[in-house]
Amino acid sequence: MVTVRPVPVGDRWAVAVQVELPKTHLVAVSTGTGYIMCGALDVALLNTRLKERGIVAARALGVKTVEELLEAPITDLTDAARTLGVREGMPGKEALARMFVD
Repeated sequence: MVTVRPVPVGDRWAVAVQVELPKTHLVAVSTGTGYIMCGALDVALLNTRLKERGIVAARALGVKTVEELLEAPITDLTDAARTLGVREGMPGKEALARMFVD
């Protein structure tokens, strides 16, 4: 099953996607500029082989739901996310707030 829904982040809205797969869940929330995702996100790949794309992304481990992802601490992030002020240890919700770029 795939679930897509809006998620409030402060006074703005992000889009959450949750995919139920056999024995695992994929969870991501996007601002349109960047996104946070569960442990399936390969940050090293984004920072090396796809570096020229400047992908704004961060990962939190051990999450199974959108709500958990929003509260979990960021464990890894891309260089492009770091330039927007995202840091390891901040909650996913705070990382998303920094990923809204007008």
